[in-house]
Amino acid sequence: MGLQCYFGGTTIQTLKLAAIPASSRFILKPISKTLVLNSFSRHNYVNCPQRNPFKLLVRALSATAVQTAPITERLDNEVVKPQWKAAIDFKWIRDNKDAVALNIKNRNSNANLELVLELYEKMLAVQKEVERLRAERNAVANKMKGKLEISERQKLIEEGKNLKEGLATLEEDLVKLTDELQLEAQCIPNLTHPLVPIGGEDSSTVRKMAGTPRDFGFLVKDHLQLGKELDLFDFDAAAEVSGSKFYYLKNEAVMLEMALVNWTLSEVMKKGFTPLTTPELVRSSVVEKCGFQPRGDNTQVYSIEGSDQCLIGTAEIPVGGIHMDAILAETQLPLKYVAFSHCFRTEAGAAGTATRGLYRVHQFSKVEMFVLCRPEESESYHEELIKIEEDLFSALGLHYKTLDMASGDLGAPAYRKFDVEAWMPGLGRYGEISSASNCIDYQSRRLGIRYRPSEPTPASPRKDKGSLAPTQFVHTLNATACAVPRMIVCLLENYQQEDGSVIIPGPLRAFMGGLELITPKST
Repeated sequence: MGLQCYFGGTTIQTLKLAAIPASSRFILKPISKTLVLNSFSRHNYVNCPQRNPFKLLVRALSATAVQTAPITERLDNEVVKPQWKAAIDFKWIRDNKDAVALNIKNRNSNANLELVLELYEKMLAVQKEVERLRAERNAVANKMKGKLEISERQKLIEEGKNLKEGLATLEEDLVKLTDELQLEAQCIPNLTHPLVPIGGEDSSTVRKMAGTPRDFGFLVKDHLQLGKELDLFDFDAAAEVSGSKFYYLKNEAVMLEMALVNWTLSEVMKKGFTPLTTPELVRSSVVEKCGFQPRGDNTQVYSIEGSDQCLIGTAEIPVGGIHMDAILAETQLPLKYVAFSHCFRTEAGAAGTATRGLYRVHQFSKVEMFVLCRPEESESYHEELIKIEEDLFSALGLHYKTLDMASGDLGAPAYRKFDVEAWMPGLGRYGEISSASNCIDYQSRRLGIRYRPSEPTPASPRKDKGSLAPTQFVHTLNATACAVPRMIVCLLENYQQEDGSVIIPGPLRAFMGGLELITPKST
C-alpha cells in the first residue's frame, strides 16, 4: 500500500522503496494503489469539489494577495493540523470579491468564494468573542491582585475558571475555523493579467510567427522512424527495464542531448544568469508552495513512500526553494538562474499518436530559467525570458509560433503565460516546446521570499529596527530554455535528408566535436 499523502483532496502517486540490505543500492518501484496529484500539465487547473467545510483536505492555491497554505494528511476522515501555514489576506478577498469571483470564472476554477467569505465572517465573530473573554479574564486577574473578602475572592476564582474554560473552547474553535478558511481560500487561483485572452485554449492568441515550414520534396519520416534507422534510441529495451514511456538514447543522440544542454547553458549565461544543478528530490511541501496542485484524477508527481519527498517535474521547484523564508536586500535583485535537471512526470492520461516516442516521456533532461525580481520589473523580465527562448529556437532554424495563453489554460500560479509551439513535420503538427510564466507574487507569498527596499535617508544617524523599510514579496518568473526530448524531435524531423541522414544545426556542431551529419550506420 502506498503512503497516502493528501494534497487538496487527492494524493501523490508513490514509489516504493524496496526493503534491501544497507550495503545495497536502493530501488524505486511504482506501486499500484495510489490516489493522484496532477501538478505539471499545461492545463493545471484547480479542482475543488463540494465538501463538508470542516472535513477539507489541503488546498494550496492562493490569490495574489493570498499567502500560502499547508500540506495535511487525512486520518479517519479528520483533518490533521497543517504542516505549514499561509498568511492569507482574507480582507483583500472580501473587499475585492467581485473581481475575485470573475477571475475564478474566467480561469475555470471551482473555488468556493462564498464559502471563503462565510468562513471569514465566522472567524471574525469568534475572534471578537475570544478577545472579549480574554479582556474579561485579564480584568478578573487584576481584581484579584487587591485586598478582597474571602467570599469575593472565591467568586472571582470561579468566574476566572469559567472564563478560562470558555476561552479554551473558543480558541480551539478559532484554530479550526482559521485552518479551514486557509485551506478553502487556497482554491482561489492567481490573478490574471488584463491582456490575457479570456476563454479556453482555443482562445489563445498568436504573438509571433517565426520562420516557415520546410518544403521537403520527399516523404518525411517521424522521429521514431529516423531514430530507429539511425540507431539513436531504444524504447523496447527501456520498456523492459523501466516500463513504457522510458527510453535509451544512443550514439549521436547522446551527443545531441549534451550539445543542446551545454549550448543552451552557455547562451543563457551570456544574459547574466547564474548556472545551477539542482536536487531532484524535494520535500512535498515545496512542491505545494510552488503552486503545483491536483486537477482531476490524473497524477503527474512521483513521491517516495515513507518520506515527504517527491521527484521533481521541473527545476522551477528546487530553484524556487533556494531563497525560501528569506528576506533579500533590494540590491541583490534581480536574481537570475539557469538550472539543469532531470525531470520526472507520470504523464497519466496521455495516450495516442500525438504522444508517441520522445514527445511525452516519464524522465527527461531540461534547462530552466528562473527569475526573482522587484514587482515593478516582472513584466519586463517576462518579455526578456520569452525573447531568450525565441532567439534560441530561431538560432536552431525552427519554425515556431508564440502564443499568449488564454485564461482557462493558465496553471494556478501563472498571472500570464506565453507558450512556444514548434512545427514538427513528422508528427504533422505544432508541438509545445517551451513556456514562460510570470507568477507575480503567487509563489513568493507561499515560499516566504521577501525583499527589503533600500532604506530612505534616515532623519537621524541612529539606526534602529523602526527605520527599516517594510519588506515586500518578490515576483517570480520561470521559462523553459530547452526541454531536450522535444528539441530532439524538432531537430531530427526538421533536419532530415532524403537519404535518411540528419544535418546538425550550426550552433550545436562545436558542442558535438565538429560533427555535421548523422548518417545511417553501415551494416
